[in-house]
Amino acid sequence: MTKTPQDARQTLSFDSDRGSNRSRWVAGGLAVAIIGWMGSGYVFPTENASQTAKTPVTTRAVSVAVRQSVAQSVEQVFVAEGQALPDRDTVIRAETSGQIGELLVEMGADLEAGQVIARLNIAARQADLDRAMQERDRAQREFDNATALVERGIATLDRVAQARATLAAAQAGVTAAEEAVGNTEIRAPFAGRLESLDINVGEFVSLGGDVGRIVDNTPLNIRIQIPQQSLRDIKVGQMAEVAFITGETSKGEVRFVSTSADAETRTFMARIEVPNAGGAIPAGLSAQLRIPTGEVTAHFVSPAILSLDTDGTLGIKTVTAKNVVEFHKISIVRAQTDGIWVSGLPDSAQIISIGQGFVNDGESVDPQPERGENLPAAQDPVPGAPATKAQADGNGQIIATVPKTDVPADMPLGADKEKLQ
Repeated sequence: MTKTPQDARQTLSFDSDRGSNRSRWVAGGLAVAIIGWMGSGYVFPTENASQTAKTPVTTRAVSVAVRQSVAQSVEQVFVAEGQALPDRDTVIRAETSGQIGELLVEMGADLEAGQVIARLNIAARQADLDRAMQERDRAQREFDNATALVERGIATLDRVAQARATLAAAQAGVTAAEEAVGNTEIRAPFAGRLESLDINVGEFVSLGGDVGRIVDNTPLNIRIQIPQQSLRDIKVGQMAEVAFITGETSKGEVRFVSTSADAETRTFMARIEVPNAGGAIPAGLSAQLRIPTGEVTAHFVSPAILSLDTDGTLGIKTVTAKNVVEFHKISIVRAQTDGIWVSGLPDSAQIISIGQGFVNDGESVDPQPERGENLPAAQDPVPGAPATKAQADGNGQIIATVPKTDVPADMPLGADKEKLQ
């Protein structure tokens, strides 16, 4: 069988050629050289590296503005909102049934205790009273006759006893008739103002029916709710300053403090009595009460200088005599429109007023006075950076630093850069 040219093909091999393994030896030699060069730094360290390691790294302390503060005695005050309520507020009811025959006062009148407001028609009750009086007179005569006959020995003691019982019943009838006549006069139960009058002449009222409403607001009673944490500060007998929503002010006294909390709000009710001569202040007004509860030593600061610790605690950062930052946990004693009073600081402290957000407790700082005439000294300029100057607000506090240039004030915007150089 004859072989074709394709069958005669053979695979070429260069393994036996001279110099075929040279590239492998070159690559291996380069790898060994590189590894040796990299490891030489650990075996033979350079002199510059040793000197660099021995040179200490110094950092400049952060500059902060501080304000000297001295604690003062501050009065602690409990503030609450309440409502002025009358001392007495009562609905007047009819004590008997009948038709209104006469009205003696008008709604809004100031009444004295026992003053007659209206009278019912008494014709029927007067007739009942006359009949009861006649019956009493007859029973009295019967009793007198029985007593006389007993003395003569003609009548028995049983007749006298029966006559005495009849006389007592007749006297009770007179008393009831007189009371019925008296009940036809509707009177004020106490001194106060007639706030409402729900009857007119000719109307019929039933026994126990509403006639009107009388209010006594001398004095006024203001009820407030005391939180649980403030209950120990409020005592009976304490004085309170009261400011009504109408702008009027007065003073009152704590007369009652509840000993059981409200089931829903968990607060305690207190009642403050406020004198109200002549009832000048109407009942129902909203009022704000301020009850002094003692004094505490505190610092007056701006809310802007408050800080939070790493765990979220509210406090203020100060600088010690060794220029070290110290964090103090504080409590707000009293708040005003222009600042707050806080406790928890030393009696005298250097409070950080600017830069407190950039330093932490225990760090060393460079404290500088807060006022503009004693601004912190300029730091060394950074090479290649433009010179800067400090800007301060009206109180001398640094608010920004801006590039310092010698550009004239009247130089127009968009001027050529060549003119600025």
